[in-house]
Amino acid sequence: MRRVDEAVREVLSEGIAGGLKDPRIGFVTVTAVQTSPDLSHARVYVSVLGDEHERKQTLAGLRSSHGVLQGKVGAQLRLKRTPT
Repeated sequence: MRRVDEAVREVLSEGIAGGLKDPRIGFVTVTAVQTSPDLSHARVYVSVLGDEHERKQTLAGLRSSHGVLQGKVGAQLRLKRTPT
């Protein structure tokens, strides 16, 4: 599982840094990913710089970009399921 978690973390980090065009998203670091044993779910831990308002805006932007990021994970990794 650790290799899958690390691979998902890398794809998400690259996707957030270079592929999202949402102006609400500020400086984000993906610190960890934990996938469920059946790979149906993933919990993503992020670190967001800025004040409280900027953090809330960034998290809202990340939530709205969920589908795009899930698509990037599915396209770049060969997994039985793409975690949500």
